[in-house]
Amino acid sequence: MPGFEPLAQAVPKAVATLLRGTPMSPGKLGFAWKIVVGPAMDRGTNVQLEGRILLVEAKTAAWAKEVSRSSRVILKRLQTLLGPEVVTELIVRV
Repeated sequence: MPGFEPLAQAVPKAVATLLRGTPMSPGKLGFAWKIVVGPAMDRGTNVQLEGRILLVEAKTAAWAKEVSRSSRVILKRLQTLLGPEVVTELIVRV
């Protein structure tokens, strides 16, 4: 149908618009992180933004490996939600 956008595309765009319009805070970062990685990986990690670098503190070596393995996809999704200039690098630590 012309003029209509599939819900699967409209919802992420709406969330990104809302997130980009609010100041960065730990709550905003945590919300975006959980949306991007899902609840299981969220429980296995803690995140903190230092400048434009996202520090990911993994609770176990296994979680560190999973985050590292998926870091390109995670970074791209975070940039889509928060804006390309907000997070430019992801560093994983155990």
